[in-house]
Amino acid sequence: MSIYKASSSKISYPKSIKERLQIQGLTATDEMVRSGAGTDVIKGLTATPKTLTPCYFYDDLGSELFEQICELPEYYVTRTETKILQQCAGEIARITGPCELVELGSGSSTKTRIILDAYQQLGYPMVYVPIDVSAGILESSARQLLADYPSLEVHALAGTYELALGKILPSQLPSRIIVFIGSTLGNLHPEECNVFLSEITNSLQVGEYFLLGIDLQKPKHILEPAYNDSQGVTATFNLNILTHLNRRFDGNFDTTQFEHWAFYNETDHQIEMHLRSLQWQTVELGALNVQVNFAPGETIRTEISRKFQLNTMTQQLTAQGLVPLQVWTDANEWFGLLLCQLQG
Repeated sequence: MSIYKASSSKISYPKSIKERLQIQGLTATDEMVRSGAGTDVIKGLTATPKTLTPCYFYDDLGSELFEQICELPEYYVTRTETKILQQCAGEIARITGPCELVELGSGSSTKTRIILDAYQQLGYPMVYVPIDVSAGILESSARQLLADYPSLEVHALAGTYELALGKILPSQLPSRIIVFIGSTLGNLHPEECNVFLSEITNSLQVGEYFLLGIDLQKPKHILEPAYNDSQGVTATFNLNILTHLNRRFDGNFDTTQFEHWAFYNETDHQIEMHLRSLQWQTVELGALNVQVNFAPGETIRTEISRKFQLNTMTQQLTAQGLVPLQVWTDANEWFGLLLCQLQG
């Protein structure tokens, strides 16, 4: 029997949700972030070709729309990864032992429940550190989790991954696992991916864990419908990035003058999402003191979603000291889940 299971009756948890919930709003309070806000927007919209970083998808509405995308019949990613997690969560919990769970891009924390259930079944104490740019979805999902898991403590961080990883306090439990699922790693270019993995290693102690979900390479006829759904939810999600910029930076984007465009770049093995201008137009972002001209058909690339090979990814992780202990896939080998441990 686990030491923690045997002694769990001696652990006293606060009863109220309020006492078990902490939310720290990094984006709104960190002076360095405030002073640099929007510089990436200026850089991206004045470049050729134009780009935006995907973090601007995730205001509160954008986060809600993404949750809807995850339920769409064309979007295989969430249900495939969920099925893998259901099969391997118990093994993850047994391998890691009592472990503080830090999740990047937590959203509604739906899949996280599968992991929490596995730790709970073993009688382990549970501390969850969700990180998301949307403070609204952080609070709503945290409160629901705390209602459903009476022994859970939540220390939420509202901000970007980079900022939040630098603000994580020492773990209260014997170990820590950083969870990055949903194939969000695919949004990063190769050089950005290397920097990100370095930040992960810097946030872990030797012997601690990293759980990574990656979308694997597959035929175009499977990939493209997942980003061009018949209900138009992904198109609404994509266009909402302009609404977010309007509100945040005093902009005047007319979303009716742009259209959603997503396709699979077979050379670079990545889905590309764009917003395409329907006419000649000039857009102003008053808070950033910038004007942007668009020609008909000109696009803003809002996201890439790279598709990976397991062998290549295991080599890249190992080179960063994150040695894969277990690798799981579905029967179709559409998605991969890798449990890594930081080696000294």
